[in-house]
Amino acid sequence: MSQSIKSLLDSGTQLWLDSIDPELVISNKAMGATGATSNPIIVADLIKTGRFDEKLASWSAEDDSDESIAWKMTDWLVSQAQQQFLDVFEHTKGNDGYVSFEVDPLIEDPQLNMPHADRVSRYIELGSHWHAGHTNRMIKVPATPAGIEAVEELAALGIPLNVTLVFSSRQYQAAKDAVWRGAQRRVDLDNFKSVYSIFVSRIDVYTENSVPELSSSAQGLVGIVNAKRIWQENQDFWKTNPTRLQQQIVFASTGTKKPEDSPWKYVEQLCGSGIQTNPPATNVKASQSGMLFTKQIDRLPAPEVLADIDKYVDFTKMEETLMSEGIQKFADPHKALMKLIADRRSQVVA
Repeated sequence: MSQSIKSLLDSGTQLWLDSIDPELVISNKAMGATGATSNPIIVADLIKTGRFDEKLASWSAEDDSDESIAWKMTDWLVSQAQQQFLDVFEHTKGNDGYVSFEVDPLIEDPQLNMPHADRVSRYIELGSHWHAGHTNRMIKVPATPAGIEAVEELAALGIPLNVTLVFSSRQYQAAKDAVWRGAQRRVDLDNFKSVYSIFVSRIDVYTENSVPELSSSAQGLVGIVNAKRIWQENQDFWKTNPTRLQQQIVFASTGTKKPEDSPWKYVEQLCGSGIQTNPPATNVKASQSGMLFTKQIDRLPAPEVLADIDKYVDFTKMEETLMSEGIQKFADPHKALMKLIADRRSQVVA
């Protein structure tokens, strides 16, 4: 473990990997990572490498559909990662060592236009199905109206939850309240675990494109300020509602998008608490940075920067825009994954 990563972990940050590549899971665990997460883009990129053609051929021989194979591949890859982090889960008595499993992104696909009640039922059904038989698997559900309604029931069923696609305090509050209502329906809270994934860099991309009025000192800091404020809200709530396991903020979308930004910009600014789910390249860059990271999560920019952000950023509009984009970024890759599997099967079976 590099001194840079050691300082990050010593500050109070938990490091997760934004990938379930079996090789990267092993190397990042050695680097200091204690969990991981998955999505259709990650699975598609792994299939493209050709490393799993034998699996595709085997499943194809069973005459499974492309969709069935996509979920078998996801389930298998997530299970492999879970095995790697199981010792962390056991050592921390269920507080860490999780791998997030994203349920069907097509539930929110605007083209399918599924009724709200059906979406809620589908989240509950799939969340229960994909968690069954697993200990250190988290079910990832987006903070949409249907997702937020579903997490209450999933929490009541005792399923560890990663509420994702959170861009605003409003979403976080609604999701946390729903999860907490569900948790209180359980016999006890001993194994109650939830995390809330706040997307960071996408917000800075949004403000650069849509809020040019921001001063140069505030532009590029909105994602960080938003994440820090929500982190503080989370700290305050669970301080007055203590549980055995931590109910945490996950800082997601932490890869920088601008070449002039330091690759560890968000790693540094969000250091000190919570979970950073970083892309593999970000973890490597942070490890090689030579930085000694210190707690920054509880430090906000100057008052004039905050005033500028609050004056010009319409957080409701921001949430609506980024949620619409986020839902599409969930659905489209899943459709692309179906096509990729169909194409790849035709090659490996031929």
